[in-house]
Amino acid sequence: MKKTVLKISILLVGILLAIPSCDDNGRSLGDIYISIATVIPEGENAYSFLLDNDKRLWPAAGNVRYAPTHNQRVFLNYTILWESSGATYDYDIKVNDIWNILTKQAIELNAENQDSIGNDPVKVKDIWVGGDYLNVSFLFNYGGVRPHLINLVENTLSDETSSDAIDLEFRHNAYQSPQTKLYEGFVCFDLKPFRTDDADSVNLSIKVKGWNGETTTYDVVYRYNQPVAEEKTTARIPTPVISSNEYY
Repeated sequence: MKKTVLKISILLVGILLAIPSCDDNGRSLGDIYISIATVIPEGENAYSFLLDNDKRLWPAAGNVRYAPTHNQRVFLNYTILWESSGATYDYDIKVNDIWNILTKQAIELNAENQDSIGNDPVKVKDIWVGGDYLNVSFLFNYGGVRPHLINLVENTLSDETSSDAIDLEFRHNAYQSPQTKLYEGFVCFDLKPFRTDDADSVNLSIKVKGWNGETTTYDVVYRYNQPVAEEKTTARIPTPVISSNEYY
C-alpha cells in the first residue's frame, strides 16, 4: 500500500509540473479521480465500473491487471478520457489503480456464532449508503497478532426491536490482540437482501460499541427503485490506508 500511495504522489506532482491538455468538456486529461465503485464483470476477464451515482465507466486504457468478481467494491483511481459514444457507458476512462474493499453480506448473530462474531470496541468515522451498499469508514486498535473480524449482524438474541427500522449491529472481534496502534479501515455491506417488493426504501438502525463501551446508534435510509442521489464527494471519501486482508 505504501508503494501505491507513493505512486499517487508522483502522479500528482507530475500533473502540477506539466501543462495538461483538456477534452471538449473542459476536463483536464491529467485529472485524477478516486471514487468508490462496484465492479461489473463483462465476461472473458473484461469488466466495467458502476459508481454510486449510477454512472457507468468503461476501462478503455490502463496497465492495471485485475481479476473481476461480482459484487466487489473498490477504490478506483482513474482519469476520464471522453464521454462514451454508446448508451451502455457514460465515460471511457484510463484506470490508474484499483484497491479492493472488504465487501461482505450481513449475517445473523445467534447463540452458535456469538463468540466468534465478538463485540470489541470500534470507532465509526463515517457511515452512509452508496448505491446498494452500506459504506463504513472506521478506526480500530491493532496489535499485530492476527487479522480482526468485522461484520454487520442482525442480532436474534436481542429483545430490542424498532417498529419502523431493521435493527443491525456493526461488530468487531479483535481476538484479544494487543491494542498498540490505531488503524483506519473501510468496509462495504451488500444491502440488496433487505429490499421488499412493497416499498422503495427501508430504514436501518445500526448500533456500534465505542471505545468506552458506550453504544451509538446510526439511523440511515436505504433507497432503491428511486433516482440515484449524487455520489459522495471525493473529498469526503477516505483513501485506503491498508488493504482489506492485512489487518481485518
